[in-house]
Amino acid sequence: MMNQVPEITLNDGLTLPVIGLGTYKLKGSMGVNAITNAINIGYRLIDSAYNYENEGTVGEAVRRSSVPRQDLLITSKLPGRYQSYELAITAIQESLYRAHLDYYDLYLIHWPNPKQDKYVEAWQALIDAKKWGFIRSIGVCNFLPEHLERLEKETGVKPSINQIELHPFFNQEQQRKYHQEHHIITESWSPLGRANAVLENETIKEIANRHQKTVSQIILRWHYQLGAISIPKSASPERQLENLSIFDFSLDESEMKMINGLTRPDGRLQNQDPAIYEEF
Repeated sequence: MMNQVPEITLNDGLTLPVIGLGTYKLKGSMGVNAITNAINIGYRLIDSAYNYENEGTVGEAVRRSSVPRQDLLITSKLPGRYQSYELAITAIQESLYRAHLDYYDLYLIHWPNPKQDKYVEAWQALIDAKKWGFIRSIGVCNFLPEHLERLEKETGVKPSINQIELHPFFNQEQQRKYHQEHHIITESWSPLGRANAVLENETIKEIANRHQKTVSQIILRWHYQLGAISIPKSASPERQLENLSIFDFSLDESEMKMINGLTRPDGRLQNQDPAIYEEF
């Protein structure tokens, strides 16, 4: 299965598969079983966060899986309450201790929290943690173009990736265009819209019927053809396999246009606008 998953190379040279596993709310023994199964059937990119409180679960799944650690790409994220430099360095170390890992492949600032104005300081901590070998690649989540510009201007280092809310009701066209122009890879959180009305959309259902695929497969294929990495979450072995199985068909230009046309100005699922929303 793994041979069928294409890869994207980040601006620092790290290569990631174009689809990974989201782990939000996957915890404890059930979480370990779900993540272990995902790894064993072909997932190599596993997304976690300090605030998910499941880095230990992810680490245990890594140890139980049949795949060597060096073949996996594990992500975690720095929470807003630890964005000052010293606290960020400690939090990164704590993330590693929780997971019993020697390094993270990807570590991201979870939200810019612009009112606190500490995200540049946090970014410097990630830059240094990378130099020290704690992290292979550093990026951000939910950063707007002005936040991204400031990081590069003040530190000389641009993120390798920006993980943003992206689904058919909120296609982030301008943000994606900015990423492309600045060689930052787009990663989609909640790529299936947190299983909301997106999955009941008649336009996508019609396209799914045409290809004899599920609605989820059509949406994930759409992400792939946009050039974005998607990280759908599922604890079901059948759904995990289904979500990986999107590389034996393609959407034509008109189908891509139909799905892009579903976007809404107020398409954010929980009104989490990074210009004002803060998470600690």
